[in-house]
Amino acid sequence: MVFLSLKLSPIDACGPRLQSRFSVVSSSVQIEEKQRLAAAIDHTLLKPEATQTDIERVCGEALEYTFASVCINPYWVPLAANILRATPVRVCTVVGFPLGANQAETKLAEASIALAHGARELDMVQNVGALRSGDDDFVENEIRELADLAHRSGAILKVILETCLLNRDQKIRACRIAVAAKADFVKTSTGFSTGGATVDDIRLMRETVGPSLGVKASGGIRTLASVREMLSAGATRIGASAGVQILQELSGAPASAAGKY
Repeated sequence: MVFLSLKLSPIDACGPRLQSRFSVVSSSVQIEEKQRLAAAIDHTLLKPEATQTDIERVCGEALEYTFASVCINPYWVPLAANILRATPVRVCTVVGFPLGANQAETKLAEASIALAHGARELDMVQNVGALRSGDDDFVENEIRELADLAHRSGAILKVILETCLLNRDQKIRACRIAVAAKADFVKTSTGFSTGGATVDDIRLMRETVGPSLGVKASGGIRTLASVREMLSAGATRIGASAGVQILQELSGAPASAAGKY
């Protein structure tokens, strides 16, 4: 008589019923993470050559996946606001982008127009040159005026530090200034300078602002692993043009090529 020895995994040994239950639990966990990640992503399209069709596509994707917001250039705010009206997806736009070297009055005017057209999140570029020159009072006053303007309209303000252009001490000063000026978030990068988000910068920003402000990682984030690293380091929002591809990666679906911005 010949006996066959079958090596069963713990799940196989317990039979189909437990396998099915395990699959349901696994699927539920994956859905929960997908929803959590989507709610942390600003679905971004800031390419200057983006067309109306591109903006409509990004808004449709944001609705499908329930991203936190779409982040687009100011010209497209009225279109996005119309598409996303009465939905949970917010319209985010940029101010003083991408250099931050505008006059403060220009940034205020740009922000006012965007808010009037339906923007509910403003990502403004701090005046990097003024910060590096030690003119902290100017930087703080500019941010405070924009934060006050945003808050009066029921919107929030994120301050883009452009961390790749700052040393450690300047990053800490910039974060403290944003806290003092009543901003809602500090953000790493525009994606248009010499570097993007790093885990070390996110940790430093979170340590500096404490629990009172959001921290947005943006610039060069294109993979699920990168998103998880940034969130673990203290980020509460992710700016990415690759949001769809990142969630497809979580689902095990083949991801298409992600854009840079």
